[in-house]
Amino acid sequence: MFYDSLMIVINFFVKIALELTVLFIGVSFLVGLIHEYVSDDAVKRALGGRHIVAGSVLGAAFGALTPFCSCSTIPMLLGMLNAGVPFAACMSFLFSSPLLNPVILSLFVVLLGWRVALLYLAVTFLVAVSAGLVLDALGFKSQVKSVAFVRDDLPAQDAGSRIRRSADFALTLFCQLMPYLLLGAGIGAFIYGFVPSDLVVQIAGQDNTLAIPAAAIIGIPLYIRTETILPIGLALIEKGMSVGAVLALVIGGAGASIPELSLLSAIFERKLLAAFVLTIFTIAVAAGFMGNLL
Repeated sequence: MFYDSLMIVINFFVKIALELTVLFIGVSFLVGLIHEYVSDDAVKRALGGRHIVAGSVLGAAFGALTPFCSCSTIPMLLGMLNAGVPFAACMSFLFSSPLLNPVILSLFVVLLGWRVALLYLAVTFLVAVSAGLVLDALGFKSQVKSVAFVRDDLPAQDAGSRIRRSADFALTLFCQLMPYLLLGAGIGAFIYGFVPSDLVVQIAGQDNTLAIPAAAIIGIPLYIRTETILPIGLALIEKGMSVGAVLALVIGGAGASIPELSLLSAIFERKLLAAFVLTIFTIAVAAGFMGNLL
């Protein structure tokens, strides 16, 4: 019995680890190539010269093209604020960047299917845009502290060097995240092979309404790489955990974390920091309940 379960764990681990590796490197290379041809300054000028609604939409869209974790988003946010990009666009970028990039969306497609990926895209993008506009309308711009930030522009590159830099970017990013990918695949494989299905269904199944907000609350204080939690979530779904609870856990964990909140406290006053956490929680819960309806 143990041997059979162990073989299931090994097969699950190898399959998920290889799938994630190929997908992650490929998508990261494409994103790196985009950034080689579209400079940050060009994005800042485009966001700063638009109507507030259009700027927020573009801010969320730009966030979707940045394969950053929540903590890595902060330097870019500071650069946008210091460049004079409107507050609403900056906040829409902040919400969408760690949650809505091509790497995460691709992983959702592979691990959870197109319907869940489209749901995740629609809910997160809409709330990111809306949150930026609402926080701006409520006057939260005054809650931003003055923080100096300097960033050097990279010189222009020819096509060959741009491709090499994009490949280096993809490989470097993969090497940084590889331990998280393997850890997530390993934990997911263990859950898939050894955790009883009845236990998972009882705690976080479709019939437990409180499972979704509880998963969001658990996810928010954790520093969860989405690349780590998705294979774990796949195993939990296979065991009977609702898709909604997995979505809530992923969004809460990827969108906010203790390290990120610590960084944001250096540039945000307490009211804006609390509004940020509440928005991430709202996104997580909304996506979770809608996920269970599909």
